[in-house]
Amino acid sequence: MLDNRDGQFDDFDKSLLSRYFARRRISIGADGVIFVESGSLADYRMNYFNSDGSWAEICGNGARCTAYVIAGWTGLNEMNIETGAGVIHTWIDGNSISVGMSAGKLVEPNIELSIDKLPVLCDFYDIGVPHAVTIVDNLDEIPVERWGREIRYHRRFMPAGINADFVQVMDSHRISIRTYERGVECETLACGTGVIASAISATRKKLVEPLVEVEVRLPDILTVDFKMQSSGSAENILFSGKVSLSFLGEIEIPDELKL
Repeated sequence: MLDNRDGQFDDFDKSLLSRYFARRRISIGADGVIFVESGSLADYRMNYFNSDGSWAEICGNGARCTAYVIAGWTGLNEMNIETGAGVIHTWIDGNSISVGMSAGKLVEPNIELSIDKLPVLCDFYDIGVPHAVTIVDNLDEIPVERWGREIRYHRRFMPAGINADFVQVMDSHRISIRTYERGVECETLACGTGVIASAISATRKKLVEPLVEVEVRLPDILTVDFKMQSSGSAENILFSGKVSLSFLGEIEIPDELKL
């Protein structure tokens, strides 16, 4: 999380800078980098880059972190934040952050893929970024890295590619998920937009109903509430969970990363 309200990082290539920061073992290490900036459509803007330097319209967990950081700076407990996917509204209650997300759009249901010569059925959702959601019987038996990579780069979703979510239904209000994230290019411990897409997809299949609790690999429980539409899409999405500060620090930036 970087404070760029005064534009101090605008002289740098933010894509290269994000890759520099996100390197594990030899730098800070991260799945993504967020530049918190002054917005044109709202007071604040989150400018999000994946660890590979690619820009993304939105990051669900990143949005919660952005609200948490801004609340620490300003004392606000409610705010609008501009993203590449539009303006979102956030509510802060201590370290519990809720985000009102834009509608979760069902792009295409029941897409049949062949992965490892096995039939895989997925729903294609757009939550500001694309997600392929697959319901499975047992998450622990799924080779998430291999299958996720195949789905992420599958010709059906090119050229943009897609995030791959694998979902196990636990009961009528709870699911567990694992996600292979585009731009990070591996399984991550939690993906906010994947949580939302998975909850909506499982609800579309009448396997759960809102409010949906979602177990992520962190481990942690995130919640998603929404209104289901007959089309399989969802509106009035409220995505909630806790945020905690890991550390504050300083890092030297090489001059060669400047524009």
